[in-house]
Amino acid sequence: MSKHNILLLGSGGRECAIAWKLSQSPLLNSLWVAPGNAGTAQYGTNVPISPMDFEAVGEFAASHAVTMLVVGNEDPLVAGITDFFHSRPELAKVKVIGPSKAGAQLEGSKDFAKGFMQRHHIPTAAYKSITAENIGEGFAFLESLNAPYVLKADGLAAGKGVLIINDLEEAKRELQSMLAGRFGAAGSTVVIEQFLSGIECSVFALTDGEHYQLLPVAKDYKRIGEGDKGLNTGGMGSVSPVSFADDAFMKKVVERIVEPTIAGLKAEQLPYVGFVFFGLINVGSDPYVIEYNCRMGDPETEVVMPRLRSDLVALLEAAADGRLHETTVDIDPRYAVTVMMVSGGYPEAYQKGMTIEGLNTVQHSIVFHAGTARNAEGEVITSGGRVLAVTSYGNTKDEALAQSFANIQNIHFHNSYYRRDIGFDLE
Repeated sequence: MSKHNILLLGSGGRECAIAWKLSQSPLLNSLWVAPGNAGTAQYGTNVPISPMDFEAVGEFAASHAVTMLVVGNEDPLVAGITDFFHSRPELAKVKVIGPSKAGAQLEGSKDFAKGFMQRHHIPTAAYKSITAENIGEGFAFLESLNAPYVLKADGLAAGKGVLIINDLEEAKRELQSMLAGRFGAAGSTVVIEQFLSGIECSVFALTDGEHYQLLPVAKDYKRIGEGDKGLNTGGMGSVSPVSFADDAFMKKVVERIVEPTIAGLKAEQLPYVGFVFFGLINVGSDPYVIEYNCRMGDPETEVVMPRLRSDLVALLEAAADGRLHETTVDIDPRYAVTVMMVSGGYPEAYQKGMTIEGLNTVQHSIVFHAGTARNAEGEVITSGGRVLAVTSYGNTKDEALAQSFANIQNIHFHNSYYRRDIGFDLE
């Protein structure tokens, strides 16, 4: 195996955790992160390129002999960066980790994803796709459901395009508002779904388009407030393993969801090399798909990567070469828990540019940077709402949590906030 020059796209906690893991591989020669953050700079070299500037990404890859492109976030995938690389002679040999534009529709279009699940008999909530033209059918479908009512913008809306509403008339008004442009073009089609009641988890697979390997299962916590109250965020923390995702549950997940999904991608000739994120809900010990994503989750990656003992570069190379079935995945049996430190006011208005102190005092935890940068003086400062993910191992969930909380006490930035109950709903 030759050594790889890897370009990783993204700038969040997910990319910091992936960079941390890639940097440990003996198969890595050079690692660049575009654009990266103050944390990714510990593991590779940050380059000031937007992941959405395909020409600039391609020029950098060609001029720096990049052999592997790892796409961290969904926007470039949905916009077709994989196809862009495959279509350029000077980039055609780069191993791209991330699906084609057609494959990325699993995340890029809720309507496509629901139709895909229906075609391949994958368990999911009953649904109807509505546009301005058939809004009457939307009203009728809402009337056929019991509250609460779930409305999802079809396209990418930065995690904010899902509404759960208890009142029928309010649901009808919100449907009209979404179709009228509340979420821009993402809401020109709205998927109305039956509400499923249960507990959620995130299952991750790496696939070469035909074979797959499962990564550790995780559970994330989206609400800003303790007890899962308040506004939705990009994620306030996560836990792995997940107590209810036992062998019996995972057997159902594999047989009913993972294998039909991978087989469906192949059957529909949707080129797919990379990660599939299955957002699942456990309803009476049966798994249903809430959503697909075409990349790893955040903050779940911050616990999945620490539990992955296998060489990530070797796994990605095998995926790109179509030989994942020749690999094995070794998982650390310990718990990993990550707690997000966020800026006061997030997910609404918050300040940036606050100096972060105490990072050098951290012991027995890994700090993955999410929204950080360096100022002119070289100090690490806040540059986003979700700032740091503090991850720890433990023989139990509570032991891992206690370790993260102990280190958070020594990390300071103005008006920081974190949830003290990550994992509260798991045994």
